[in-house]
Amino acid sequence: MTQTQQLREAILAAPLETSNFGETPQSGTLYLPPSHLKALKLDAHIIVGGRGVGKSFWTAALQSEPLRAQLGAVSSELQGIEVFAGFSSVEAIDSYPNADVFSAFFEQNGDPYDLWRAVILRWVARRTGEEIPTESWQSTIGWLKSSPEAAARLMQRERDWLGLILFDALDRTSSDWHRMDEIVRGLLRTILWLKSFPGLYSKVFLRDDQAERTVFNFPDASKLTATKAELTWARHDLHGLLWQRLINAPDIYGERLRQICQSDALGDVWRVAPAMKSESEAQKEAFEMLAGPWMGRDKRRGVPYSWSVGHLADGRGQTSPRSFLAAIRQAAQDSSERYSSYDYALHFESIKRGIQKASEIRVQEMAEDYPWVPDILSALSGMNVPVEFESVKKKWDEQFPYGAQSISSTRLPAQHVDRGWDGVCEDLRRLGLLETKKDGRIDMPDLYRVGFGLGRKGGVKPRN
Repeated sequence: MTQTQQLREAILAAPLETSNFGETPQSGTLYLPPSHLKALKLDAHIIVGGRGVGKSFWTAALQSEPLRAQLGAVSSELQGIEVFAGFSSVEAIDSYPNADVFSAFFEQNGDPYDLWRAVILRWVARRTGEEIPTESWQSTIGWLKSSPEAAARLMQRERDWLGLILFDALDRTSSDWHRMDEIVRGLLRTILWLKSFPGLYSKVFLRDDQAERTVFNFPDASKLTATKAELTWARHDLHGLLWQRLINAPDIYGERLRQICQSDALGDVWRVAPAMKSESEAQKEAFEMLAGPWMGRDKRRGVPYSWSVGHLADGRGQTSPRSFLAAIRQAAQDSSERYSSYDYALHFESIKRGIQKASEIRVQEMAEDYPWVPDILSALSGMNVPVEFESVKKKWDEQFPYGAQSISSTRLPAQHVDRGWDGVCEDLRRLGLLETKKDGRIDMPDLYRVGFGLGRKGGVKPRN
């Protein structure tokens, strides 16, 4: 086996999967971009980010004491703190309500503010050893309402421990936008209430579209918005994360990749060296050793280091780590199958196929979060972008002759569908699926264009 084939094998053995379903991440996968440091500070209560940028990853990682210890050097305030999930993608009915409980609660005209305070009270009572009613969520709320002084004393009691409570995956609380707004707004009011109790902290992870709605329409909400942090990934952050995953590949595979990447050992975990965390020559040269200098036979086709990230950006210019790592893994697999004798581990045509795979994954994710999106954008399959908006509306009118309001959606429909196709287009722009060029034409970033089957002159082709 040649050295290049060994590198491909090592890339495929590395932990490049980033989807998190509540399980504790592997220790070697932990990577802290500088832009995320603010989000991990205890005084950052609102954390905003799109799909695949790390909201669920940090929710799971912060609940792990060993992983928090790895962060201790850069965020020492996380040491010695106890972390609890107040809502997440993993159901835990004794710790927090699920969507059915929220639905029944609304049928009884309940205020989500009371339900979220019940979650906090159960957490604090369990930790302090005090018994409060927990037979049902209604019983805990009933106790809170009928015994407000007892609830206040429980929260004001002196504690010899510090606590952090996390709230993630809030889109799972309801399939209706207005109800979800009320649920999130009630939670944010609860977070403001919690701020008055020393030693108890909170973080609420919100999607971009949730944070842009009316959830902050309540008195003193500015005290929370002032603490907001965004989870973003610069190009050098993505490459730093890639190498963090690669050098922690198991056994001999990790050794091969550490020969390329500057790294240091921290116990049984390897950490990328500082030079590999910035857009440095060391970082660029390391990726060039995997993918070569050009995206073709000469420099006119672009540089793999920047090309691989740029073609995975959404309409807001953001590239998620999930898309980037998926593309690199697919590129290694494709190179192994099609170009085994190529001089580099990642063939430039395989990187393009990696973009295709990442696009397919992203389209599936969008279908999960927004069921109406595939119906709308699949109607444009076969078109070339950029394209006049009138041509887009003509396609939509053919697919939906009764107008935008006839788009079916089982959950969280287009937010501005009442404004017709202009409103739908605005929603697609906000989600990063469409862009409007200076001349007014509609464009679609490759991340979605390829998966939805649209063409572009000279661009990555959709799969057949």
